[in-house]
Amino acid sequence: MASSFKPARHAFASTLKNFKTASGKTGQFYSLPALAKEFPQINRLPVSIRIVLESVLRNCDGRKVTAEHVRQLAHWAPQAARKDEIPFVVSRVVLQDFTGVPLLADLAAMRSVAAKLGKNPKKIEPLVPVDLVVDHSIMVDHYGKKDSLDLNMKLEFQRNRERYEFMKWGMQAFDTFGVVPPGFGIVHQVNLEYLARGVHKRKDGVYYPDTLVGTDSHTTMINGIGVVGWGVGGIEAEAAMLGQPVYFLTPDVVGMELTGQLREGVTATDLVLTVTEILRQHKVVGKFVEFFGEGTRTLALPDRATIGNMAPEYGATMGFFPVDERTMEYFKGTGRTKGEIEAFEAYFRAQGLFGVPLAGEVDYSQVVKLDLGSVTPSLAGPKRPQDRIELGKVAGQFADLFSKSNADNGFNRPAELLHTRFHIHRRDEIAGVVTPDGKPTPAGAPRSVVEMEANKPALATAHEEASTATLPAKGVDPTVGNGDVLIAAITSCTNTSNPSVLLAAGLLAKKAVQAGLRVAPHIKTSLAPGSRIVTEYLTETGLLPYLEKLGFALAGYGCTTCIGNAGDLTPELNDVITGNDLVCAAVLSGNRNFEARIHPNLKANFLASPPLVVAYAIAGTVLKDLMTEPVGQGKGGKDIYLGDIWPSSDEIYALMKFAMKGKAFRENYAKVKTEPGKLWEKIKGVNGTTYTWPASTYIAEPPFFADFALEKGADGAGQNGPVSVQGARIMALFGDSITTDHISPAGSIKESSPAGQWLLQNGVQKADFNSYGARRGNHDVMMRGTFANVRIKNLMIAPTADGSREEGGVTVFQNEGPLQGEKMFIFDAAMQYMAQKTPTVVFAGEEYGTGSSRDWAAKGTQLLGIKAVVAKSFERIHRSNLVGMGVLPLQFKGSDSWQSLGLVGNEIIDVVPDAALTPQSDATLVIHREDGTRQEVVVTLRIDTPIEVDYYQAGGILPFVLRQLLTGA
Repeated sequence: MASSFKPARHAFASTLKNFKTASGKTGQFYSLPALAKEFPQINRLPVSIRIVLESVLRNCDGRKVTAEHVRQLAHWAPQAARKDEIPFVVSRVVLQDFTGVPLLADLAAMRSVAAKLGKNPKKIEPLVPVDLVVDHSIMVDHYGKKDSLDLNMKLEFQRNRERYEFMKWGMQAFDTFGVVPPGFGIVHQVNLEYLARGVHKRKDGVYYPDTLVGTDSHTTMINGIGVVGWGVGGIEAEAAMLGQPVYFLTPDVVGMELTGQLREGVTATDLVLTVTEILRQHKVVGKFVEFFGEGTRTLALPDRATIGNMAPEYGATMGFFPVDERTMEYFKGTGRTKGEIEAFEAYFRAQGLFGVPLAGEVDYSQVVKLDLGSVTPSLAGPKRPQDRIELGKVAGQFADLFSKSNADNGFNRPAELLHTRFHIHRRDEIAGVVTPDGKPTPAGAPRSVVEMEANKPALATAHEEASTATLPAKGVDPTVGNGDVLIAAITSCTNTSNPSVLLAAGLLAKKAVQAGLRVAPHIKTSLAPGSRIVTEYLTETGLLPYLEKLGFALAGYGCTTCIGNAGDLTPELNDVITGNDLVCAAVLSGNRNFEARIHPNLKANFLASPPLVVAYAIAGTVLKDLMTEPVGQGKGGKDIYLGDIWPSSDEIYALMKFAMKGKAFRENYAKVKTEPGKLWEKIKGVNGTTYTWPASTYIAEPPFFADFALEKGADGAGQNGPVSVQGARIMALFGDSITTDHISPAGSIKESSPAGQWLLQNGVQKADFNSYGARRGNHDVMMRGTFANVRIKNLMIAPTADGSREEGGVTVFQNEGPLQGEKMFIFDAAMQYMAQKTPTVVFAGEEYGTGSSRDWAAKGTQLLGIKAVVAKSFERIHRSNLVGMGVLPLQFKGSDSWQSLGLVGNEIIDVVPDAALTPQSDATLVIHREDGTRQEVVVTLRIDTPIEVDYYQAGGILPFVLRQLLTGA
């Protein structure tokens, strides 16, 4: 743990009590029932608040956590003003590899700084257990064949060798840093099945509940088993690892009462899409959501985890489910030991935290109700996860949006083109791309890339033919049209380890194959489960062969299509889409469907349950109403309807026994340390406490400590005197819902982009680019990728004659000189502004920074010299990350917006906040217009807590923490 305490010095020492397990073993714990004798209102607090209160009580050391913090949280009231800051010490930290690698790079850089200053590098050491699960690096290059997994993993290791060598260094350099190798599953499922222990035990015998933060938004999946935890940026996670509490304002807690039960044919995915839609409407951003009621008690653990997973999509900090008998059943079914389970249950019963509350037993800030019987089969899309569509309305909704304006969430295409189809013209050779034997690469073949070591371009690049035919045989000329499904993926942490929906997908595939249905070969189909256990039970039940026959062969264990790792379509398909501006679709069982996330050329992306993913792959289009029209024609040309192949709940339930076998889980996860596989074993990292930074386009020493000094304010990053931004130029004017995908893309790197050009200049061939996510360890790539999304629209660029807006990360340079008025990439403009010592600001609308918790969205913003972001509202994690990187987040008041202020982009901006940076105080925005007029506007400073003031004044959270560690402050 981060610290240990002597009961005699503890302000609430009398709360240290004993509890006993069913086997008669005893343990100590800081008792909330004992604390309730002084604060009786504790007994009516939401369960999630009580778990946080336990952490505050246990860690009350009079320094970082005080007795007053305990009293404040014990007095939590449903409708109180939220002014108290909670220091929450978590039990552990979980990382995925895309966010984990830059975090490890920051730790390595801190050690380098310590060594340069003559300090012991071992002072930089995680003080809580840290687990990194490698799950974001595999891509769907090969698909549809039984060897797809093997081929994709070989490519993964070739592409990511330098990153994996860096992880191997981290494993030996830090005592509390562990890695779950590639090929085990998605971080959140591994967290549920393996890493989560229910309760932990300190060296002094004190038990405490499992709590955590993770560097992925969907860390909230762990809320399904009663664990308090959520996603934070890597910046905050780093601080938590190094002994800092996670600070946050006391939240509102929205209680969601579930009643009734799901109807026949309705899946957990349908339920979570409904919950997401409802909670978005109730504006739960930044709040805890806690599920209660009789309906909640009926939900199986995987269904609860599915709902918890989607908390970022409905905007909540958490989607929490209390611990009960279902939780214990899940722990047994996933192979936890009898002793662990007994301690888990006994502890929670002793704390009065066991069981799902019923109506009236707990006080909530607000109660939202849902009758499970009202849930219907649904999809969500085509651009946002909260836009739920009933299954029978998908075709009509797509047709309606096809010709609507972009402002109305549409595609702005002429209605008469909706049903126009275009021929795919085959290209048997791609000019200029050859295999090592000199033969042209077949069209669309994924290429096996040998990662370039130390930027040496002379290394051979191997190109392998695809194992999958992606177009029909010669002589067959298929057509493509609007609404065609070109990617169908069972992917993402949300659904791919929920046995009920995966078994449903397998059963539907079996019925479909038996009926004579098939999937067109040009549709990219993939199965990427969240856990190896999925393959075991799909194999045991005999369902995997039927999925394979429809193209859903095992492609990898990890986040694939959902995070933009779908791999490319064939050049022929890309040509026909871009050449005719088609609005084609992806259907995936994921949780994110933002523009350009799944594939840059697929504009419509729909979230659906795994069985519906299979159904839409067969149908081949979202313009078909699956409730009334046949899915396809089977044997003898017979029409086959969805109802003919949809499995019953009894059929699914009969197979569930194959999915929860404790022995299988124990045997699987025993291999994490004993049999990690030949590919992982071949990776060799350097040894030593400090990292020897080699020349690499993957890993580079980050520049955040370049001017670091031990004395506060002595470094270039630290703030001195009154904080203000003077004479700033506007870098961009953005609309609503600018996501972290827009700000810091994780998908493919475009050759013509600043990042692509930099890679080419450093000897990296286009085939070796990999993805932004894989290159998060190199700031030169990432800062060039900031605001480089192909779908982002900077509204300071004048619209074209037809009213449409240019897409891509461009701006207009405004400073006087030969470049004034020139349109250029945002990165290039940023370099020009910084060379001229001109600060810049960004303006945006609602929900700025929504989406994945990408610390590079804030790091890149800082490295581009952007000093402030002014928006209508911010996503929780991104706002805190901006502060953590020394960027001011400012929020418009009331109906104010950059549009209402008439900004066009050529104005000069001053930002004058409160001199003391008082949290959430008023700041003044001074607008100097080109005609010489001046306007002042009051905005809210979104530095929300006192600790964030300290972070900002220190130049950011990283120098703040490093200074503390090296000085012992």
